[in-house]
Order: sequence, then structure tokens, then C-alpha cells
Amino acid sequence: MYHSPPVLLFLSLSYVRRYFIIYVLRRNAATYLINGYKVEAFLGLQTMEEVLSIGEIGSSYQIPTFSLLDSVPQQALDRLPFLFQASPSQYGQMKAFVAIMKSFQCNRFTFIYEDINSASSEVIHHLMETIKESGVQMNNMVKISPLASSTSLLEELERINKEQCRVFLVHASLEMGLRLFQNAKIMGMMEKGYVWITTNLITDLLHTVNPSTFSMMEGVVGIGSFFMDTGSRFNDFSTKFQTRFKLEQPKEESYTPGIFAVQAYDATWIAALALSEKNMSGQKLLDTVSSISFSGITGEVQFVDKKSTASHRFHIINVVGKYYRELGFWSEGLGFSEVVNDRANYDPSLQNLGHIFWPGRPMHTPRGWAIPTSVSPLRVGVPTMAVFKKFVEVKYDHMHHNFTCIGYSIELFKETVKRLPYDLSYEFHPFNGSYDSLVEQVYLKKFDAVVGDVSVISKRYKYAEFTHPYTETGLMMVVPVISYHEQWLFVKPFTLGMWALTIVIYIYNGFVLWLIERKHSPELQGSALNKAGILLCLSFTRLFSLDGDQLKNNLTRMITVAWLFVAIIVGQCYTASLTSMLTVRRLAPRVADYESLKNANAVVGYGRGAHVASYLVDVLGFKNENIRGFTSPEEYAHALRNKEIAAIFLEAPFSKLFLARYCKSFMVAATFGEGGFAFVLPRGSFMVTDFTKALLNVSESGTLQTIEKRMLGSEQCVDMESDHDEYGRLGLSSFWSLFILTGGTSTIALVIHVILTLRDHFRY
Repeated sequence: MYHSPPVLLFLSLSYVRRYFIIYVLRRNAATYLINGYKVEAFLGLQTMEEVLSIGEIGSSYQIPTFSLLDSVPQQALDRLPFLFQASPSQYGQMKAFVAIMKSFQCNRFTFIYEDINSASSEVIHHLMETIKESGVQMNNMVKISPLASSTSLLEELERINKEQCRVFLVHASLEMGLRLFQNAKIMGMMEKGYVWITTNLITDLLHTVNPSTFSMMEGVVGIGSFFMDTGSRFNDFSTKFQTRFKLEQPKEESYTPGIFAVQAYDATWIAALALSEKNMSGQKLLDTVSSISFSGITGEVQFVDKKSTASHRFHIINVVGKYYRELGFWSEGLGFSEVVNDRANYDPSLQNLGHIFWPGRPMHTPRGWAIPTSVSPLRVGVPTMAVFKKFVEVKYDHMHHNFTCIGYSIELFKETVKRLPYDLSYEFHPFNGSYDSLVEQVYLKKFDAVVGDVSVISKRYKYAEFTHPYTETGLMMVVPVISYHEQWLFVKPFTLGMWALTIVIYIYNGFVLWLIERKHSPELQGSALNKAGILLCLSFTRLFSLDGDQLKNNLTRMITVAWLFVAIIVGQCYTASLTSMLTVRRLAPRVADYESLKNANAVVGYGRGAHVASYLVDVLGFKNENIRGFTSPEEYAHALRNKEIAAIFLEAPFSKLFLARYCKSFMVAATFGEGGFAFVLPRGSFMVTDFTKALLNVSESGTLQTIEKRMLGSEQCVDMESDHDEYGRLGLSSFWSLFILTGGTSTIALVIHVILTLRDHFRY
């Protein structure tokens, strides 16, 4: 059994004149002491009932009341002006607890607390505030009554042992804590795989526990209040304390002062300093107490909002064998360290302070959770609306009257489960609904997981978490392609406009040549029909059949040079383009980007039931009436070929299968960011990390590629021909400057010729 150390000390009060500082248990006793002994201050009050009762009397008589309870509610301090919390708050230990959790990458815990008094709600509040932004989550909260029987304790332990969480934070009195650990040992919950962490309520009194008791607590990690147990101030106090304690409690085995004795000592100094001046009362006395500041054994002592400065440093212990050892210290804002001095090296992880002996003494740190053997098989939801059946397909077996799930995702899930570090039983359950609804079933606890062609998108994280994607990521815009294998291929190098302008320019140049050269060449003259034939023929042959000596006029020579220059360039480009078309089967998307589809008010498609519809509307900006859902790849291909839709939007794994089947007719025109397919698990589930590791193991071992080749690699191309249309043809934009050159030259020559002809006419 333990014995609580005394909380009433007079060792530092030799110079205090006219007051007694007394630990009071009864309200009437407090009134009697005030009236009979003229008490000037109260010190003690370790329960909430004492604090409120004596604090009210002290405030009514304007007598300072110093509580050693470290969790006095602020509203009580505000209501009772002469009530002060003399012991530093220990709520900072919750930050130390979170730091320990992060050291071992544990993200969930069960909080077990004793409902001692109203201060328990304050503890919960500070704990919730601490874990709010830490990434650590509370799995469950278990309230234990101070009067709880062993039977009720066993029932509570049995209930929480059925859950996955194996990390427990215990905030209870030492007496209740020992009973709890005794029953936990009976339940087998002090073995490998479990993590137990205690707060200062237990840790601070472990030095008073009989060594034989530690066997049922082996492996417990404790967070305790810190005070500097070195230095002349502590040594002087310790010597006096042990001398007096031995006289008063000769049967006790341990005489070393603990944290409660040290806190009482510092609180006594607070009272002594506050009342060292005579004839002080009322607001002046309150101001004096509030301004007190000195270096005590527990650290710097001063009041903030009528509370002693909160502790920001704690010591960490580990119960081993028949006692406990000190692992080190945790300091807020700094981390863990082996010592507390100027030479201390701080580290964010507790693991660097040395080996910790956990319950059952495992070789490795427990992961903090386990699959209870008594739980039902994992309920795995499987979508029935999958468009590409090679990923997941649900079939009904009429002979055995059950459902069979097959496909790439199913096979990969089975292989991943085999790589988990524990046995996991599961059963598939078909779900007929949208994929968003399917993921939401995990949040509603209808399913424990989801397997299938489920995409990782941000809005689904409200309901569940995802493993690492096991497919390519991205959303693809698939459109029909354009190719050139046709009988009129020879006209494809030029656009229609290019052909028309080329013919016009050739005829125009031929006309100008004929007009200028007709007087000098008898063969260019004759009847109107003959002249028309000569003009057309000249347009296409004169350029290459006449040499410079046959041309009699310098203007025609100028026209011919410019014309020949342009003809050579245009001809070479035509030859190069036609050669490319003949030697390489060129494919190109009919539509290059989604903006042109939106501007044209075109209809696009998607896989029915998928999230793509909302992505098209909310992100890409398509109108609801311009998107259509389809249920099979055949429907996709039919709609694209018949121009019912201009494009289809598919997740990357689907587009890969679709293009493998329709390899000649369609292609990817654009890619958008998207998360790929992954397995779905509950938010905060301990299995997310294990599933991701197992999935990566499947991938790195080459098994993923083997499954993919077996399940998805058999898709054969069924296309025999592809659509035809224009693409990459040479147009006016490429040659307009050359046509201006030759046309302009001919026009200038024509103008000069007309001017010279008119001048000669008027001269004669």
C-alpha cells in the first residue's frame, strides 16, 4: 500500500508572526479557526470540494486561500477573489503525451480516466485541445467511477479489448490505477502489443508503491511532474523533511520528499511572502499575492490569472522489474533529453533516449493496434456499376445462390492481404449505387473497406481514407483520330484554299505573260478560242518550257523569275508533305483541347456512376445538358464514331484498356490531374499504413506487373479502319508571302506594260 506524503509544512515559517497555515477539511472547522485562532491564510485543499467550500469562506472573510489542487477551474478563481491555485498546472503533460505518440508513429489512443471530481472535465478539455491539430486522435473515452468494483473494471477492459486500439492513456488516482492494472493483467492486456501510459496522478506517487506491486505494471510509461532534485535549496529542504517525516511516520520505508511535498513547500513560501507585511487586507493583499515571484524548487513561481505558472517540463519513466527507471525529460518547445542543464541535447523522439521495455518486453515497438480475434470478417464493399469489367465484376452464382467478385482490383486486394503482417479475414458485399455513395458507406460503418475501380479524390476524404494508388493517375480526354490512307491522298498536302489560290495565281501569271508577249510571239495569237486554250496552257507550261532567250520583254522575264522562285518552293513543300503521308501513317486528335469543345457547345461522355460527371461540370465548366453517361466501352466507341459525342473522359487505367481495344480509331488528346485507383478504409484506421506497405511490397516484388499482365494484358485491338479527315495540311498561312511576291510582281509588270502601251498610243 502507498502512503500519501504530508501536505502541511511549517519548516519555512519560523519568521511568520501571527498566523497559522492549516490544512482544513471541514467548513465549520474553517470558520472556527478564523474566529478562534485569527487565522490569516489557508493552505492545502487537494480536492475540488475542499477548494470550493474553504475558498468561499476565505473570500467572505478576505483571507487568502492557497489550493494545492493543480486543476482549479478558472471560473471558480474568478468567482472567489481570495482563492489562488498555488500548485502549477500539469496540463502541459498532454503535450508530452502527444510527443510520445508521435515518437512511435501511433495516431490513436483510448483515454481512461477516473471521474474523481469536476476537474476531470478540465483534463478532457486540455487533452482535446492538445490533440486537435496534432494528427493524434482519441479512439474512445472510458470513464471509471471511484467506487467501481473489480467486476465493472473487468467489463470495461473486456469491451475496449475488442477494439483495434492498443494504446491507453490512464488518468486516475494511484489506488484506482493499481486496481486497473491488476485487472488488465488478468485480462492479458499487459502482454506484447499493448501500450500503457500514465499521467502524473499515478507517476508522481510511484516512489511510494511497494516494489512487489510493480510486477503488474511492467512496461508502463509514465509522465510525471518535474522538479530539480539537486542544488543546495532542495538538499536543505530534503534533510529537514526526512528528519521530521521519520519522527512522525517511523513505519514508512521511503522518506524522500516527492512532488507533493515540494509543491507544498513552495506554496508555503508563497503564503509567507504574501503575509510578511503587517496590516494588509482587501485589494492590496490581492495585489501583493498576484505580484509574488521567486525561484522555488519546482521552478519559477509566479501567478498568472491567480494560477501558479504552469509546468512546461516533465520527466518520463518506464516501469521495469520491481521498480521504475527514469528515461529522461520532455521540455515544451525543445523535445526529449537525457538531462536538464546547459549541456542537454534535445530530440523530438523519445526513442533516442534508449530502449523502452514495453509490456511483454517485445523486441520492437508495438504498433499500437491489432485485429481482435473475436471480430467479424472485414466487410468489403464492391461496386456493381463498373464499366470496365476487367477491373471489377460482380457475378451472381445461381447454383450456389451467392455473389462472386472477380477482376484486377479484386486479385490485387487478395494478394495485398497476404502480405499484411497479420491474418485478416474478409468477405465481399456487392453495392449497387454511385461510387461516392459507396465510399460514404465506410463512413456510415456499413462497410469496413471498399475495393474496386474507386478513384482518389479530395472530397471523398470526408468519409474515408485511401491507400497508395495502385494504378496510373490522371483523367484522359479520348477523341477520334484523323488519318490519311485514302485514294485522294495526293490532294491532301494542300488545303482547298491553297489549291484554289495556286490555280488562280498560275492563270493570272499566264494571262500577264500572254498579254505582254503576244506582240512578239506569233504563236500566241489567233482566234478567241485559240487564245483561251493558249492562255490555259501557258499558265501551266510556259513557266517550264520557255527559256530566257524566248522571252522578248524584260517585264516577262521579271515575272518568270518571281514565278519560278515561288513554284520551286511550293512544289518542294508539296512533295515533302505527300512523301510523309505516304511513308508514315499519321494520326492526330480531331479535337486538341477541351476549351474548343466547350466553345462549340459539344456533347461529351463519361462512365456512369463515376465522379467524372461532377469534375466535368465543376472543374472543366461543361454544362450539365452537354454530358452523357455510358455503361460500356462499346457504347463509348459507338457514340464517338457516330458523332453523338465529341469526346469521352476516362480515368487513366480505363483509357489504357479502351485504347488497347480501339487502337486505330481513338487517342488521348488531353490529360488532367486525378488520383488514380486505391483501396478505401475508414478514417484514422490503423490498417491504412499496413495496407499501403503491403501494396508497395506487391509492386516492388513484381507481382503487381504479373497480375496486371494476366488480368489486363489480353485486350486485343478490334479496329479495322479509322476515320478520315484533314490534319496538318499546308494552307495559305504558310505561303501567303510567296503568293504576294509573284502576284505583286505580275501586277507591277502589267501596270508598267499598260502605261507604256498608252504612251505609245498617244504618241502616234
